Amino acid sequence: MSLLGDGSGRLRMRKGPGADVREANPFSRPHRDKHGELGNHGVLGSATIARKSASTRRSAAASLGGLFSSCSNPECESGWLHLWRGRSRPIFEDGWNCSAACTAAEIEAAIRRELGGRRIDPNLHQHRVPLGLVMLEKGWINAEQLRQALHAQRENGHVKLGKWLTLRQGIPEQLVTRALGLQWNSPVLTLDNHDPEAMAPVLPRLFVDAFRTLPIRVAAGQILYLGFEDRLDPVVALAAERMLGLRVELGLVPESLFQVAHERMLSSAFPATELIEASSASSLVRALTRAVERVKPVRSKLIRVHDCLWLRMWTRAQTGALPEVSDVQDVICSVGEE
Repeated sequence: MSLLGDGSGRLRMRKGPGADVREANPFSRPHRDKHGELGNHGVLGSATIARKSASTRRSAAASLGGLFSSCSNPECESGWLHLWRGRSRPIFEDGWNCSAACTAAEIEAAIRRELGGRRIDPNLHQHRVPLGLVMLEKGWINAEQLRQALHAQRENGHVKLGKWLTLRQGIPEQLVTRALGLQWNSPVLTLDNHDPEAMAPVLPRLFVDAFRTLPIRVAAGQILYLGFEDRLDPVVALAAERMLGLRVELGLVPESLFQVAHERMLSSAFPATELIEASSASSLVRALTRAVERVKPVRSKLIRVHDCLWLRMWTRAQTGALPEVSDVQDVICSVGEE
């Protein structure tokens, strides 16, 4: 089974031989009342007031120390303290769960949160000045070169203008990339000392491939640089920032350099990844709960990336800016149209 990108920020499932795939149904957003509160809505509905107290309970539990922490599920009625419960894991979203039922409740709340958020349209960015005019204004091409490139593009619409300027007019690729950077108001990144193996834990291989993303480096243990070929993807950048806790800077990479580095990146060893396509919201909760209970991570987090949900589970405590490939496991869930 594989997931393929269609260029719109969506992934679609393709069944392979022997793949155990369940058909996906659309997920509904939670209903919000006039006060903006989440109301009961199908299987993902739960008590909003109880959820509001979750962060307060977790803070109080943390102040008492790990052994004296209570279950992170605000609706748990067991009264178990970590000290007396015969399990120290799993840890989901910074909270300890005393039972599989409480893990399921926390995962259900996280799914509701992620699916209820406003989607970011990757095609929302509109350039004020077309690429050709940017290059013309900078003196990097003349009017005749632009006219010929536009004519060639109209005759062969699948080839981008910058490509025609490079192939037919001999314009250096670096100038085309600089012009794209001006359009996107982003820098042109270098690939000096790019280490694909070291960058493999940043994102699942599926995302690197489908969303044409290139993790380049981590600077000072705090800033992650993500490179793109001809257009930025703020959705992927935000997901990486939330998952890894690093500040993410986006930039463009010249096409020829990007393609070589991207191929090398895809040949690297990535974290183990499981693909799930659920037939309903309740089956998605059950599938993710089984994964978390099976792995029993010391840390785990669920984040939406375009039309997917990305669950990452750490089997060992992370000591550096990025985890080790062998210390994390990823689960990617297909999310249907809303």
